[in-house]
Order: sequence, then structure tokens, then C-alpha cells
Amino acid sequence: MAHRYVRVQSSSGQLHYGLLQADRGVKILDAPPWRDGNITEQELAIEDYTLLAPCAPSKIIAVGRNYARHAAELGNDVPKEPLLFMKPSTAVTAAGEAIYYPSQSDRVDYEGELAVVIGDRAKDCQPTEARSKIWGYTIANDVTARDLQKRDGQWTRAKGFDSFCPLGPWIVREIPAGARLQTFVNDAQSPKQSATIADMIFSPEHLVAYISQAMTLLPGDVVLTGTPAGVGPIGMGDRIRIEIEGIGSLENTVQAKEKSEAPVSKEMALQ
Repeated sequence: MAHRYVRVQSSSGQLHYGLLQADRGVKILDAPPWRDGNITEQELAIEDYTLLAPCAPSKIIAVGRNYARHAAELGNDVPKEPLLFMKPSTAVTAAGEAIYYPSQSDRVDYEGELAVVIGDRAKDCQPTEARSKIWGYTIANDVTARDLQKRDGQWTRAKGFDSFCPLGPWIVREIPAGARLQTFVNDAQSPKQSATIADMIFSPEHLVAYISQAMTLLPGDVVLTGTPAGVGPIGMGDRIRIEIEGIGSLENTVQAKEKSEAPVSKEMALQ
């Protein structure tokens, strides 16, 4: 099994990067893995830590309409260049944490995606060198308030609510070239989304190079590579599970967000 790199909070409140073991224990690293963190003698048992999102990005750059069938299902043309937008770091939440349904919206959609984790500073790089800037891969859900996206005419609010970027559960260094992405809702046996990452219009390397021409990507930053066809609405109590071959699965449940007492996710509490 490939190494699975995690970020955890110990029962004493300390944050650590680590290497997940078969028994779900975590061998602690002395630095983030992309900063050449080494395994220490410290190990946490499963009952001694809480799993967090696997990185704490300074920014999340996302890509719209990077699968032709998804562009078509929303009535859009395939872009000639990558279509970029941003999600705030406060949107990040961990596997198993809630997606909070905002009271401002009447239509919230799931969007399963492959996420790229940057391992080295990337500025004005070419596609040939962009591969060396990618440290690893994880799973993301680019949750979107679809009605607000249409109403606002731009995507910041629709994509940026707290908890609208589930990320995890861990990072792996490599995935199969034709890895399949599938999204399941509740106990359905058939996936709502099913495509291979080879179906992307622009490859992860192309995206990293393109983004680096506009802004500097820093270690730990995340690039969301776009969602395939099959996006759809979610409601209170729904469970969304996104699977990517070679990584695993990311699952979150939808809950109401009360106006008077907004819940605080583990990630928000640490910021």
C-alpha cells in the first residue's frame, strides 16, 4: 500500500504531520512531508488523535469546466484556457466533518475532484518543470451553492462558504494515470459521477504551470483540477462519498447551519 500522509491533532492539542500505519496509528514527522519531514520516535494510537484535512493551504486555486461533459451538462462551452477561481482557506474541512448548508441558498451541489498538493514554490514555471512542483494528491469536494453562482454572476460567494471544501483524508505521492473518480450519495450503489482523470482537458501539470504564470504557488497550497459530469443537489442529512483510485475515499454529511449559532469546524477552530 502506498504511503498515506496525514495531518492530525493530538489529544493534547498539538498539530502534527505524520505517516498513517495499517493499524491507524500515526508515526509523527518532524516537519511537513514536503519540507523533508523525517519520521520521529513518537507514534499516536488511533484513540489519541483527530484526523484533520491533510494540509493547511494558504490558498486553494480551483479550475472550472475541465471535463468536457461537465461543461456540456451546465450548458457551457469548453474553455480554450483553464478557467480559474479561488476558494478561501476557511472553506477547508476534514473527512468526516459536516458540510453546512447555508441559509442563503436553495440549491447546493457536490463536485468530486482530484486535488493536487504543491510541494515547492512555483512561479512562472513551464509544464515540463511543473511536475516537480506537485508533491502529492488527495480528494476534494468543491461544494457549490449553484443558485448563488448563477445569481451573482461570479463564483466567490457560491464556492466560498465555510465547510465548502472537504479535503482528504490523506495525501499520496502517486496515483494511476487513468485513476477513476466516482461520487456516491447516501447508500446508492451506482455513482452519480464516474470518470477517469485522463478525461481532463488540461492536465494537473498544465494547470500548475498556468496558475504559476499568474500567482506564486506555495508549499501546501492546493489546486482543484475540476469535476466530471454528474454534479447534482444535496440536502440535509445526505452523505457524499468521493472515491479516487489510488487514494481512497472522502465522506462528509450535510447539516443545517443555524443563523444564530454557526458551528465551527475543526479546521476553523485552528485558524
